[in-house]
Amino acid sequence: MCGLVGWVDFGEDLFRHGRVVAAMTATMSNRGPDDEGTWLGRHAALGHRRLAIVDPGGGAQPMVAHRSGEGKPVVLAYSGEIYNHEELRAELRGRGHVFRTRSDTEVVLRAYLQWGGECADRLNGIFAFAVWDGDREEMVLIRDRLGVKPLYYHAYDDGMLFASEPKGILANPRFRARTREDMLPVLFNSRLAMPDETPLIGLHQVHPGQVLRFDRSGVHKHQYWELVSHEHPDDEATTVKTVRELLEDVVSRQLVADVPIGTLLSGGLDSSVITALAARLRRQSDQGDVRAFAVDFTGAEDDFRSTPLRPERDTPYARLAARHLSVPYTEVVLDPASFPGVHEQTLLARDLPALGQFDQSLYQFFGAVREQSTAVLSGEAADEIFGGYPWFMRPETVSADTFPWLGNAPRLTDCLNDGVRRRIRPEDAERDRYRTMLARVPRLAGETGLRARMREVLFLSMQGPLTYLLDRKDRMSMAVGLEVRVPFCDHRLVEYLWNVPWDMKVSDGREKTLLRAAAGDLLPAQTLERRKSGYPATFAPAYAAAVNDQLTALLDDPAAPLRDLLDADRVRALAGRGGRTLTFASAEHLLTPLLEVNAWMTRYNVELVG
Repeated sequence: MCGLVGWVDFGEDLFRHGRVVAAMTATMSNRGPDDEGTWLGRHAALGHRRLAIVDPGGGAQPMVAHRSGEGKPVVLAYSGEIYNHEELRAELRGRGHVFRTRSDTEVVLRAYLQWGGECADRLNGIFAFAVWDGDREEMVLIRDRLGVKPLYYHAYDDGMLFASEPKGILANPRFRARTREDMLPVLFNSRLAMPDETPLIGLHQVHPGQVLRFDRSGVHKHQYWELVSHEHPDDEATTVKTVRELLEDVVSRQLVADVPIGTLLSGGLDSSVITALAARLRRQSDQGDVRAFAVDFTGAEDDFRSTPLRPERDTPYARLAARHLSVPYTEVVLDPASFPGVHEQTLLARDLPALGQFDQSLYQFFGAVREQSTAVLSGEAADEIFGGYPWFMRPETVSADTFPWLGNAPRLTDCLNDGVRRRIRPEDAERDRYRTMLARVPRLAGETGLRARMREVLFLSMQGPLTYLLDRKDRMSMAVGLEVRVPFCDHRLVEYLWNVPWDMKVSDGREKTLLRAAAGDLLPAQTLERRKSGYPATFAPAYAAAVNDQLTALLDDPAAPLRDLLDADRVRALAGRGGRTLTFASAEHLLTPLLEVNAWMTRYNVELVG
């Protein structure tokens, strides 16, 4: 899957800064444990760390080509997987291109030479890449349609830094880690961020589905993909058939690899459908079984408490699905007492505030999976495109004039002291972000009522919760050198389902009607009928006690960056209220971002400005 870094500066001779480029590249070592490389030009430099999935012996990067014998270098650094690279290779050969490797990297480079930045329209996959076009003296950054693979940048006068993760940019002395008070709502809840926004001043993300060019005149952006609304022409039976055909094609493409590949199996509908299709397709092609991996916690049988987003434990359902599908099955059982021991690793994997137990357990789970597999398929995005979250079925959350997943949960900004609250006005900030995202909804002319509102709710969920989940998945998997593929993020499937009317998506009165119908012959009834259950949270009393002890220590520490911004009485009141909300498993779960933001500001020496 790989990691990339780069630097453009039209006022500097970058041949003199090879050590800095090497330091930037070294920060990507976890993303690419198999190989490394750098390329230096006078005004541009690229660095790359490789995780070899296709053609391990070829595809070394940065990869260089020329338009002609007289042309200047065209240099590529790429992260991702292109699932239609064989078809593109054949087309490019027909146009006269000569290939020296089997890698999809070379296909991307040749596609750029043939079509320029418009090559992105032809790529099916998950990707983020940079091309230094020496003939045109411009750096081109391109990100996949849903933003599965990350790509950050910092532009300054005459120059730009970029990397797969913030750490690549932080390694360059030109960038300083600073944030503003008015970013505290986003720091406390990353689902409020705009798609290209980060809490660090001057650090941005290439927007999903975007081509960004940087030349001597500055930054130029072009949105090559976005959702488009139109009338859905198919009846329900045709829609179910089309969904099944798309899923089979998507999973078939994403099973191609030259390394061991498996699936993540929670026992929920989404992961079970992916595992069932993967197992069937592998057997049909005589490629052997696909291994499934599940996660659980010690003591979970005794500690578990049902919540709206996690109504029941995963393990019994994961075992049921694995037995039904006759797939090799590995259950990774983690001890919640070990989670704090990997906090440093999860924080450094993100370079932004981590997510407490969810990052810590996922990091350990992925580490165990990596011992047996280099790539796995996962179920992210099914809830957003099929309509699977519990708040979709609750009139009070659907009709609320705010982000539907926030519900009636307390806002962490309630814990800020009165002076800070007066300065940043968090309620206004939340409302402004909500209105901004609503204005971006691709509306269908003439659509009204519940259909129109659910189009808004689904779009908002793709911008908030899905971005949050894809980011978590990428950081924790790449921290251990594991590639996680996400079939439900295939843009063809997303485009098709976007225009299926809401009443067809829930025609039997339940969430994800179409997915259950499309997979009806693959899974046992218990799996097909199972309610949505999110990634497991630990309810271990010792973990909750540890969170509360850390909160007390934060409030008592005069050196803690957040201490003087908080109202200690409000924090303690929220910690003592107990109970659960629609999206938070416990008060400790709700309050964890305070600890994570404080730890991040301390570890990265983040300067807070007004």
